Amino acid sequence: MSDEEDIEEPVQKVRSRRIFINNVDTYTGKNIAQYLAQCVVGASLEDAEEEGDDDAGSVKSAASRKEGAYRVIGTLKNPNGKPPTNITEIVNYNTREELLEKLLECDIIIYNINDDMDSIDEAVWSVSALHTEMEHFDGPKMFILLSSVLTWAKSKPLDPDDPEIPFTEDDYRRRKPHPNFKEHISAEKTVIKFGKTNKQKFQTYVVASGLTYGMGENIFHFLFKTAWLGEATALQCFGTGTNIVPTIHIKDLASVLQNILDGKPKTRYLVAVDDSQNSLEEIVRIVSTKGGTGKVEHISKEDALLIKDLKQSEFDSLLVNLRMEAMFVKESMSVRWVAETGMVDAIDSIIKEYKQTRGLLPMRACILGPPASGKSTIAAALCKQYKLHHITIKDVIDETLERLEQSAARLEQTSSGGAEDEEEDDGKAQEDSEFLEQIKEGRENNGGRFEDQHIIRFFRDKLKSMPCQNQGFVLDGFPKTYEQAKDLFALEDEDEGDDPRKINYDTSIMPEVVAALNAEDDFLKHRVMNLPEAVVQGTHNTEDGFLRRLQEYRSVNHVDDTVLNYFDELEIHPEHIDITDKTDIKHEAILEKITTMMGEARNYGPTPEEKEEMERVAAEARMKKEQEDREIRDRLEAEEAAIMKQRQEEWMERLEEVRKQEREVLEQQSIPLRNYLMKHVMPTLTDGLIQCCQVRPDDPVDYLAEFLFQQNPQVD
Repeated sequence: MSDEEDIEEPVQKVRSRRIFINNVDTYTGKNIAQYLAQCVVGASLEDAEEEGDDDAGSVKSAASRKEGAYRVIGTLKNPNGKPPTNITEIVNYNTREELLEKLLECDIIIYNINDDMDSIDEAVWSVSALHTEMEHFDGPKMFILLSSVLTWAKSKPLDPDDPEIPFTEDDYRRRKPHPNFKEHISAEKTVIKFGKTNKQKFQTYVVASGLTYGMGENIFHFLFKTAWLGEATALQCFGTGTNIVPTIHIKDLASVLQNILDGKPKTRYLVAVDDSQNSLEEIVRIVSTKGGTGKVEHISKEDALLIKDLKQSEFDSLLVNLRMEAMFVKESMSVRWVAETGMVDAIDSIIKEYKQTRGLLPMRACILGPPASGKSTIAAALCKQYKLHHITIKDVIDETLERLEQSAARLEQTSSGGAEDEEEDDGKAQEDSEFLEQIKEGRENNGGRFEDQHIIRFFRDKLKSMPCQNQGFVLDGFPKTYEQAKDLFALEDEDEGDDPRKINYDTSIMPEVVAALNAEDDFLKHRVMNLPEAVVQGTHNTEDGFLRRLQEYRSVNHVDDTVLNYFDELEIHPEHIDITDKTDIKHEAILEKITTMMGEARNYGPTPEEKEEMERVAAEARMKKEQEDREIRDRLEAEEAAIMKQRQEEWMERLEEVRKQEREVLEQQSIPLRNYLMKHVMPTLTDGLIQCCQVRPDDPVDYLAEFLFQQNPQVD
């Protein structure tokens, strides 16, 4: 390409175009919206012209992304939901007339009817309303209905004698829908019909998408989640599992839509599927192998319907049996395939996407410290809080020996000349039997103790197991020495030519957090001595056992090559935590410090049953707290009332005493006056009253007053 052509290229670019996508907070809507928001208008056409020069096209598109990129607006299924990144505007409307105004402002309208059945009616109304307003368009518009291949689910084979002939876009008029997808096919026909009136102004397309996967999963999420949790012994496959499931990666589906937006193909009905022809059993088996136990269990369709975590739409989709080929997509589009050959071939990257998108990353921790420092208690509490696997030396040894003995016993029971998988089992059983003999021989030569090399292998197998790789683990008191740590975390395929000064380690099993519990010997001895006899009995915490273990621990942790030094050299610096706080009986402060180091949990969180139990416990605790508060309040009120009563009684007693004293004082003070009255007043007053009674005057008071005035003795 000449310099002159490079200069002219920006002039030929189409202006930025506005896209409407419904429900951008759903799985399909979110991923398509984020993908298209990063695409430059016409970029897929440039990629097609370059014919495989993908890297150059990617750089060019990225460089011109800000100018000429699609601008995406959309609605939310959940009004309180969080919109995805790169969305220009979230459309909120109260009436459909308001929605129509927004649609008329857009160049492209994409309606996804797969994630939400309620969207079908709105999609049909939207294409009809736009068709009515076609004469008022300010430019050509495009309407794309994103439907499902389940509108083909009941289609008759093209050749009854050869049912493996795949359907293509050319056969879309022969399609027959699944009973639960009749509304989908009706919407498809409506969209195709409205696109035939004026193709220059209003183009309509229908894209029948295969079952989407990737980026956290949607339809296949039940399988991935069940495998990741590891609670079931085998991943369930519904029915015989021989049905062919047409699929497509969600990013590949978005790329197909990008090609339609840029290329405006004449074909109005397109099928978007990858090149895989995987059966349901193949999909279930690969998910179980790469993400779970590796085992598959077939259950009937009736039993599958009883699974409460499985939606009806997921059940219908997983049981579809269709062979489809996207001929137009393969021959006429420039799709940057993420998984062109399907889920089974790309399972490693898909599982990685699933874990990263949903934040299901393993958490790995190691708790070290002297005997009786509380390692096991703290590790168990962390495992319960974060839903991790508690890895102890005893459990690892017991589980490994039990597995090896079962495998060796199976070898004795199997007969020669089995199937291929049985031969593989026989080979594994033979290897396990030989390893078991090596372990027994090593113990005999080592005084009944396991050799370090065998213990290291036990631990590596355990940490490499799928449950530990999925959820994570907490190592409890192991490794104990520098050499054990070096052997345990070493890369198995490390090259001999690597720099010997550099410590290489296996990142898939290396702890992210290392906590070292510290305490003096006297504190530990005092703690063990105060343990109940029932707790100590049958453990290593007897007096002799504890002292022996403490001496062994101190002997390997006083030099410069301790296990803590190993982690320090890798810059995974252990957090030293003092445990001598006697008030922290339940290790709450220690747990809080370690959980701060580990951060938020990276799992699915509590199950509905656990949530219900947590709510019940919280409700009981709240009721108990309210009862205690009420009792405390009643007690305080009663105490206050008693105090008030006591104070009132004391006050009344004191008041009575004061009154008594006042009376006594008044009595004392009144004696002279009384004596004076008896001597000088009462005789005259008595004579006056006698005279008054004898005379009986009309006004006794005036008479008595006159008498007293006349008889009043003159006192100097």
